[in-house]
Amino acid sequence: QFSLYFGRSIDKEEKRKFDKNMMGFTTKITLIAFVASNITPSLGFSSRNTVKPIAAAFTTTTTISAEPVASTDSGGESTASPAVSSYSTTALIDESIFLNEEESLAELNFPITEADLIIKAKEFLSANQGVERPELLDTVFTFMGPVVGGSDGLDREAYLEAVGGFNIKSAFPDLNPRFHDFRADKLDAGRIWFTSVASGTDNGTGFLGNKPTGKSFRTPPQACSLKFNEEGKAIKYTIGHVMERSVGNTGGLGGIFGPAYAIGKALPFPEAQPYQPSKRYRLIQFIGSVATKLKKRKEAKETE
Repeated sequence: QFSLYFGRSIDKEEKRKFDKNMMGFTTKITLIAFVASNITPSLGFSSRNTVKPIAAAFTTTTTISAEPVASTDSGGESTASPAVSSYSTTALIDESIFLNEEESLAELNFPITEADLIIKAKEFLSANQGVERPELLDTVFTFMGPVVGGSDGLDREAYLEAVGGFNIKSAFPDLNPRFHDFRADKLDAGRIWFTSVASGTDNGTGFLGNKPTGKSFRTPPQACSLKFNEEGKAIKYTIGHVMERSVGNTGGLGGIFGPAYAIGKALPFPEAQPYQPSKRYRLIQFIGSVATKLKKRKEAKETE
């Protein structure tokens, strides 16, 4: 096991140092596991072998009834198809873990309605994400992706210059961002969330100076948002936050990194590559699996 981890054999002194470090590391992991096991029940989660009582439950019943549907057979006679049978759904629901969305949205007391904010978001996106109509952007506007923009994001001028100078549709003429599912953030006043599942084919002028490959891409669902001030100006735009990395052919990448990877032109830095777990994380997983096996072995002996 040491050879597998270090990629070579190690001497006794190295093994002694490794053992010493691992003892401290394992103690930390044990403490984390102990804290987690005691915290999760208080947060409303339960372990695999326990069932948390439902504090505030109610029963919902949904019934669908249908009249027989009239149709005509091959002989021209009218017949009646069987009616769709009614059904009911009963569920126990803990209301304490769900946000009262209507009440929460009302408490924000934002002067622009959800419907109007959605219209403003669609107006912004229709104007080439604000580039063709800079007046839609407030002076304090910032753009932020998972990587692009850093911790503070791009300011208004940097955003307009960066996006305005990059015509992605020339590389992917059939680009379709598929913006959908627009809704107001019930906890952050003025913010509209929406989803994008983009696709396109690299058969235009070439992506990032490369020759067209003819390959197509389809991204995973990506969470995007636009936040507006009370005057209706866009003050923040976020994109590219992948919601389900196993979907699509971009290696789980969103934004501009996804299409680049899908057509075989991935950008040369880790952030533009599919996720790979670190050595430290893999080590923690290994320790966890060993601990689980030892625990099961101990439990099996105690039940004998």
